[in-house]
Amino acid sequence: MSDQTPLTSIIITTHERPELLPRAVASAFSAGTNVEVIVVDDASTDETSSVCRRLSGIDYLRVDSRQGVAGARNIGLLASRGEYVTFLDDDDLRLPQSIERQVRLLSADRQAGLIYGQATCLDEQGRPADSYPQNCPQGDLFWNLLEQNFIPCGSAIFRRSLLPQLGLLDDGAPGVDDWDWWIRIAELFPIIALPEPVIQWRRATPSSGQGSSAGASIVSASVKQYREYWSKLPRVTAAADNIRRAAWQRFSTNMAAHLCWETGRSLAYGKPGLALKNFFGLVSLGPLVCLRLARRYSRDRLQRLIRKTRTPDTPLGSEVERMH
Repeated sequence: MSDQTPLTSIIITTHERPELLPRAVASAFSAGTNVEVIVVDDASTDETSSVCRRLSGIDYLRVDSRQGVAGARNIGLLASRGEYVTFLDDDDLRLPQSIERQVRLLSADRQAGLIYGQATCLDEQGRPADSYPQNCPQGDLFWNLLEQNFIPCGSAIFRRSLLPQLGLLDDGAPGVDDWDWWIRIAELFPIIALPEPVIQWRRATPSSGQGSSAGASIVSASVKQYREYWSKLPRVTAAADNIRRAAWQRFSTNMAAHLCWETGRSLAYGKPGLALKNFFGLVSLGPLVCLRLARRYSRDRLQRLIRKTRTPDTPLGSEVERMH
């Protein structure tokens, strides 16, 4: 490999957030020495187009009718020229030289189809809170990703050469198009990880208005995608019945846990209507899923209790009170 890092295309989709976009673009250019930044304006009706035209060095594409995030990303994919491709939301930031480090690792592993890293999560005041995911598994992650999406979208870089084999993103899976893409890659190729932060990620809240804050809608789209597509992938249909059942149980229980958490969070933010939607989404998963969630919650709490009782300085009664 030559000393120059191969060209990486960074696709930023945006819709009516001109105040955030310049920061995302600047971070994209700082992330690598050989990048092309493609901004896809998804039919904004405000000053976004004039802001984009003032940003030097970008490839600016505008569509006149809303495509949604996946549709806009596909437009960027078709226009991209890089050997490697990554997505970046307009409210997130790439960390300096992060693409450089990831591309070197992916270039060195000819078998891997994708590399991802951690996201530094920002709170509502823009302050760093924690890193996600805390653990970064790698290798054959197909069954792991069927359970939950632990790959922050802006942290992932994949080979553009996969497009003829995989096609474009599914624009009929709003909110889970990136998760669907990771699963399709993981079915065919190993995935590697750089276990350090590579992006800053503005965490969605019930009051942020971000698409990922609509827990019930995201879960509904995920369940639909699982039943209609993921469960029919060759590796799933070729697996034994017990493996398929276990995969669905892990997935559905994780969806229930997410909705349970979103319900409580919505109430804490004073959004009872959103909390009710999340609760009904939880109930719609069925009584068996809710029962599995309750069992997992009880088991996890019991395991924490056992660990604490083995520590001499931790009184048993304090943990029992917290359990109630």
